Amino acid sequence: MKVIELSVNYDFICPWCWIGHLNLASGIRAANLPVPVSIEYVPFELNPAMPADGMDRRKYRTAKFGSWVRSQGMDAQVAATGLAASAQFNYDRVSRTPNTRLAHQLMQYASSVDDARKTEALYESIFSAYFSEGHDIGLLGTLVDIAVEAGFEATATEEYLLQGRGLAAVLAAQRLTQQQGVRSVPTVFIAGEAISGAQPPAVFANALRAALERSTT
Repeated sequence: MKVIELSVNYDFICPWCWIGHLNLASGIRAANLPVPVSIEYVPFELNPAMPADGMDRRKYRTAKFGSWVRSQGMDAQVAATGLAASAQFNYDRVSRTPNTRLAHQLMQYASSVDDARKTEALYESIFSAYFSEGHDIGLLGTLVDIAVEAGFEATATEEYLLQGRGLAAVLAAQRLTQQQGVRSVPTVFIAGEAISGAQPPAVFANALRAALERSTT
């Protein structure tokens, strides 16, 4: 049986990556393909120079966008768009902008366990923990708790992260992504064809059907 291969370039502080993920999931269901879909999650750090303990979100966003008022307006737009995709953004709970490298290493651990269901659950839970619950996803303890809720074993997860495992794979994946020309997230490759942005479910569904058609001709 053929498999349609997808790769998703993302970062956990990107709200559009969460919206795009949910739209992609809806698109996969709508496409109703007769073959399975395999998803690889590819890290893309938007702030690779972010301090390890993150930054106060208000200070960071004010410096980045010129004013806190402008940042709040952008947050409101994201939150409104997120509702259509069933993504709940509670920015009033988010006090820090985290360094996401450790979260990307956690995803490497999930991939090494090779359980697609648990990996997807973890991926979704990290976004929800940050954007909906306001947790600091740059903290080891927070990430271990999220992993346990997704079905991973606490001690093994903690040891993996404490030992710095997965870091080389994260950095290598990002170098490859840059070589492929990816400059923003989310970027989804469906059987090698790139789709940029949090596109509507229909866009993903049509791309999946086209990929299936190409594979059978």
